Amino acid sequence: MSEAQPSGQNLLVLTKITGILNAFTQARPELTLAEIRQSTGLPQSTAQRLVANLVDQGFLDRTRDGYRIGVRMLHWAAPAMQGLEAVDIVRPVLEEMRDRLGETVAVFRESQGYRVCVALAETREMVRRAMRVGQILPLHAGSAGRVILAWTPGLLDRILAAGLEPLTPDTIVDRAELERVVRETLVAGIAITAGERQTGAIGLSAPVFGPQGELFGALTVMGPSSRIPEETGREWAPYVLERAEHLTRTLGGRHPDEG
Repeated sequence: MSEAQPSGQNLLVLTKITGILNAFTQARPELTLAEIRQSTGLPQSTAQRLVANLVDQGFLDRTRDGYRIGVRMLHWAAPAMQGLEAVDIVRPVLEEMRDRLGETVAVFRESQGYRVCVALAETREMVRRAMRVGQILPLHAGSAGRVILAWTPGLLDRILAAGLEPLTPDTIVDRAELERVVRETLVAGIAITAGERQTGAIGLSAPVFGPQGELFGALTVMGPSSRIPEETGREWAPYVLERAEHLTRTLGGRHPDEG
């Protein structure tokens, strides 16, 4: 399997790495290997191997008694810091949508061939689909991925070349079929999917654009299909499109068709 190919194993490793980095907080900026293991629940050999790799790559720095977040991360974080204002603008709209629809609302952006949750307003319902800011997900499954593929030139070809892994019985794994639904999304301006990434879940996504007509991200409403049947998703579509357009204007963006 090539290094660029998305896979369940790659996502599992990324989840473990994220767990290690999340163990460090302002209250606990320095941790021993034992404390990292206790926080993450990772086996000793796995924790030791991943921590060593993170030190080699600059994600962590060694201290006399343990480890801390690497100074090199400050350099990598600089571009992300420039986007914080945009995320702050987005968040109130997500909360407004969550309060009106009662379901989780998020924004996803593309990174390294995956989609990443960058902003989130979680439903207040007890039954919910797990999601968190920073969560990394494949692009070929789900409405947000479909939107990102539709409005990011060249990305679909890269994903198709890497191969399409089934996540549920409803995941699209046929190249021609994925190309077809991405074209449909581009025409419709919105995507509605059910059960592609997680059985019993539904997602509804619309594009948000930046100042040059580039895709800023996918605005997504998600939840269990028991509360959001597909007909309800279709009824919500005009509202989600209107909110996505509102975010585009608020961010100083424009639709690429506007020239």
